[in-house]
Amino acid sequence: MGFLQIASLLVVSYFIGAIPNGWIVVKLKTGKDIREVESGRTGGTNAARAGGFSAGAVTSVADFFKGAVPVWLALWAGHHYDWVAIACPLLAILGHNYSIFLAERDVNGRLHLKGGAGGATCVGGAFGLWPGSLLIIAPVSMAILFGLGYASVATLSMAFTSIVIFAVRAVLGLDPPIYVLYGVFAEFLLMWALRPNIKRLSQGTERVIEVSLRAKRQKRPQHNHA
Repeated sequence: MGFLQIASLLVVSYFIGAIPNGWIVVKLKTGKDIREVESGRTGGTNAARAGGFSAGAVTSVADFFKGAVPVWLALWAGHHYDWVAIACPLLAILGHNYSIFLAERDVNGRLHLKGGAGGATCVGGAFGLWPGSLLIIAPVSMAILFGLGYASVATLSMAFTSIVIFAVRAVLGLDPPIYVLYGVFAEFLLMWALRPNIKRLSQGTERVIEVSLRAKRQKRPQHNHA
């Protein structure tokens, strides 16, 4: 695989990731600009807030394939470098979080690229590297989401679980050790995008999703036995 082919794959991966699925889905369904709703992110969680469950589900599935497709393209192109297989989905996550298609200027004229947090795209990338990863990452993240009630923690767990999965598979000789770096760099990208959420978590002010066990416990009436 030559330099131009690798460079093309990386650029294409970014642009695949940059497709603003959440913005498109919510705009078509409700006419709203998802960037003006709640967190302003374009991922499935905010799409559900802006357009309902179906909008969130469609967005999440579409964002998932934004991570998987770049890996499949790299494999289809017949690359001989393992780092290309992980770089492509990482570029897709970067494109998802900072989409050139959602560029806007602030009041000072500075350019900002909007997007999501990268959770679904991260899972898609892991799926592309090893399809079985979905059967582990999905239930772990769902348990955290509906147990703890924090979407941000569930999102961060996706990359962390990828690290564990590929570390175990590397030790067993099933995957190249460099696949572990996919999870490491993906975690960094997710943490960077979720900086405001991490700050709110440390302050105890992070939003709890309504259908979680934590939310139900918080709504439960407190009885005074004194």
